[in-house]
Amino acid sequence: MNMKSFLLLILKTNKLKLLGSTLLLILVLTSCSQDNKVEQKNLTVVQQYIDAVESLDYRTMESFLDENYMGYGPSYGDSINKTDAVASWKKSAETLYESIKYNKSRNIAVTVPDGENKGDWVSNWAELNITYKDNLGEVNLWANTVYKIENGKIVKTLTFYNEADALEQLGYVFIDVDNL
Repeated sequence: MNMKSFLLLILKTNKLKLLGSTLLLILVLTSCSQDNKVEQKNLTVVQQYIDAVESLDYRTMESFLDENYMGYGPSYGDSINKTDAVASWKKSAETLYESIKYNKSRNIAVTVPDGENKGDWVSNWAELNITYKDNLGEVNLWANTVYKIENGKIVKTLTFYNEADALEQLGYVFIDVDNL
């Protein structure tokens, strides 16, 4: 191989490497861009749902829930489907809550790549301020809800907060019946 052929081979190889690297970079950026669009869309869904909760707008909340929606928590055995969740929110909005405010609220989107909970999720953690109607009181809670999103709808939620803390703030007292 003469020097000219050798230099052309190196130049051609470097061009292929550059072309391959450029194509790989474009593929990665496009993939990240698509993932980012999905994450942003899911963050918007959850924020709009939270806005509906703060407005006590159970009809809008219903529109964000998938027909097969299931909610879990705050207690280990708690679960609720869409029909019951909407009925519960309707009753609470009309008779129980004066206001619900999400203070210090933050959302983060994540994709779980495999396993039982594979999919797109948004986690919201917030300090909630809940004021009850008829001067029943006010509570402040740390709460975390994790939302699974599919096709722009909430299909599953996992909600965590300290129920005992809320009850104590409302004046309830816990008694150990074994020590009466």
